[in-house]
Amino acid sequence: MKYGDIYSVEIPSSDDHEQAGIRPAIIVQTSKAQLPTIVIVPLTAKLAALSFTATFRIVPDEENHLTTESVALVFQLRAIDKKRLKSKIGNLSEKYLKELKAQLKFLLNI
Repeated sequence: MKYGDIYSVEIPSSDDHEQAGIRPAIIVQTSKAQLPTIVIVPLTAKLAALSFTATFRIVPDEENHLTTESVALVFQLRAIDKKRLKSKIGNLSEKYLKELKAQLKFLLNI
């Protein structure tokens, strides 16, 4: 797995404002160290989420293999156990990788 890959992941429930359940997510951190966790950005099909800061729209294409327009919820960046990764769906094109990087920089103020 690598930065920009999209996986089906199981996200544990926490409260009403965070994504949960099995859904697509973008891998944003991989490590040379053998860590048990991975950092992801969850996706949602609810386009109304674009009203939040640190989000962007992803249209299905031949690279990402998504079945519906999705919103990357960069503001919900989180670490999950690697055991919660289900299967690879696809990967982000260069256009979306640039947008992801820009949103991460904005969110983390780096």
